[in-house]
Amino acid sequence: MGLKTVSSCCVARDLAGLCMHLKEVKMSTPARKRLMRDFKRLQQDPPAGISGAPQDNNIMLWNAVIFGPDDTPWDGGTFKLTLQFTEDYPNKPPTVRFVSRMFHPNIYADGSICLDILQNQWSPIYDVAAILTSIQSLLCDPNPNSPANSEAARMFSENKREYNRRVREIVEQSWTAD
Repeated sequence: MGLKTVSSCCVARDLAGLCMHLKEVKMSTPARKRLMRDFKRLQQDPPAGISGAPQDNNIMLWNAVIFGPDDTPWDGGTFKLTLQFTEDYPNKPPTVRFVSRMFHPNIYADGSICLDILQNQWSPIYDVAAILTSIQSLLCDPNPNSPANSEAARMFSENKREYNRRVREIVEQSWTAD
């Protein structure tokens, strides 16, 4: 009888054990280990004005918040982002996108960010804290010569007062956005 008498509950238990084992193996990939280290660093020594954490049960997808830098048109804003990592992290950058509505020369309408360290200047030395800090700096120091939003870039260069007014509108919207 031997193998033929193995009950279906034993097979289910063995499959559950295998799934748990595979999950543990998957959790120990270099990218996941690095993301855990990045998360611990953010918790232990958080840079001013940024916050981030993995979504429940998915270390590869993070939610983050950048607070508008003091004494700038962005002051008082609370801007939400998502960061999507692949198993190639930290050798390849995450895909970062603002969820909050933005008006900025280097932010596309879909929230994608035109920032060199997220593209051709990426280096594995950058961690989540460095990414978020760089994006926060970009808010105050845009590059209108590499625009993702041509209207914002033109306004930033030609009519700073109107640009700042539009930014303040975005800041106010960030207070009530979900």
